[in-house]
Amino acid sequence: MQGRTVVRKKLNKLSSLTKSKSLQKSSVVVDGFYHINELKLRLEAMVREYSILLQNLQLPTEVKVERIHGNGLLVIKVKSWEKGRGLLVSILESLEEMGVNVVQARVSCTHGFHMEAIAEAQDKAPDIQKLTQQIHKAIAEPGHGGVVL
Repeated sequence: MQGRTVVRKKLNKLSSLTKSKSLQKSSVVVDGFYHINELKLRLEAMVREYSILLQNLQLPTEVKVERIHGNGLLVIKVKSWEKGRGLLVSILESLEEMGVNVVQARVSCTHGFHMEAIAEAQDKAPDIQKLTQQIHKAIAEPGHGGVVL
């Protein structure tokens, strides 16, 4: 008897959620199924709309290069909303062309592109401003390489 009461309460709850006017169990379940599919379609449409908005939104790219005093290391922080365009390889190639080796890096591509790296110069200490420009160029034109002079 309690089992039927529990099932009836759940069907009533499902019926109120789906705004089903049917009194038959099978019809309430079918209405619930249609309601879930409708919610799924709405969610997919919202995700598509959100992704279109993100594509059209021009967010700035942030590049920050700092020297760690005393040991000649550099801290490089890059935050870009560009995604899936080979940015990591392009940035690493441009750093290599400028004579900078990445010692350690942490990269995330979950929401855009984020990189924090510790690097060291092969020979002489690079110009921070030129290095920053080079990274910006690597992000703007991935795969093209070339050192900014």
